[in-house]
Amino acid sequence: MTPSRARLLLVSVLLAAPAAVPAADAPAKGCSPEGGFTFSDPAGDDDGPGTFTYPTDAVYKPGSFDVTELQVVSKGDQVEIRVTVKSRIEDPWDSAAWNGNGFSVQMAFVHVDTDHQKGSGVRQGLPGTNVRFAEDEGWDRVVIISPQGPTRVNSEIGLKAAQWKDRILVPKVTRAEGRTLVAVVDAASLGGAPRPSWGWQVLMQSNEGFPAGTDFLTRKVNEYEGQHRWGGGNDGDCDPHVMDVLEGPDAKQSEMLAYECAPDGKAKKMATLKMLKK
Repeated sequence: MTPSRARLLLVSVLLAAPAAVPAADAPAKGCSPEGGFTFSDPAGDDDGPGTFTYPTDAVYKPGSFDVTELQVVSKGDQVEIRVTVKSRIEDPWDSAAWNGNGFSVQMAFVHVDTDHQKGSGVRQGLPGTNVRFAEDEGWDRVVIISPQGPTRVNSEIGLKAAQWKDRILVPKVTRAEGRTLVAVVDAASLGGAPRPSWGWQVLMQSNEGFPAGTDFLTRKVNEYEGQHRWGGGNDGDCDPHVMDVLEGPDAKQSEMLAYECAPDGKAKKMATLKMLKK
C-alpha cells in the first residue's frame, strides 16, 4: 500500500469511529448506575451532639456506630438500603438464638421524605429516640434495620407506634455484610422507586432487647456510661438517644442533635433533624 492510500484509510477509520459519550450522560455524583443514590457521612462523629461516649463493654467496638455511608439502590420492584459503619459488624449475642438477623448491637432507622410538604409527614421521631424533624421535612416512611426478627419488630410497632404502622416498613430481608447493614424492601411500600427529590435521614442507634415500656427497642443514653449504657447525655428524657445521623452542608450533626433539658428532665429544646437529598 502506498503512503497516500494509507493516509486516506486512516482518515476514513477516524471519521467512522463513534463519538465519545458526553460527560453529561454519566451518572450524577453520588448516584449509582443501577438507579440509586449514595450519601457519605464524616467519620469520627459517633458521639451524638458531640458529647456521647460508648458503653464500657467490649461488644461496643470503637467505630461500630459511626455511619460513613448510606446507599439506596433500585433493583427492579425492590429497593436495597445499605448503611455502612466504620468497623466490622459482629454478632456477639448470637442473634440466631433469638430469631435475629445476624448482628446484635447496632440498629438503624432510615427515614424517607417523599414530598417536602409541610404537614404531610411525621415530625415526631419513633418512641425512645427523643428527636423530631424539621417542619417541612417530616418522614413519610421509615425502614427499621434491627437485629430483632420481624415478629419482635412488628410487635413493638403494634404496642408503641400503631398510629404509624402504615408508614413503618419492616424489611423483607435484613442482614449484615462486613461493615454494612442491609435491608430489602418493596419499592411500592416506599411510594415508588427512589427519586433524587426525596429526602433521607439515618438514625444510628444501639439495639436494646429489654427496652423501657415506651421505647422502640432503643438503648438509652445516660449522664455516665456503664457496661451497657451510653454516657455523655442526661438521665432525664430530654437527650436524643442517637449516636450518629447523616450530615450535609446545611445539616450539621452537632446542630441537629443539640438539646436543652428542663429541671424536670423533659426537653426544653428538642433535637431537630433535617433530611438530605441529591
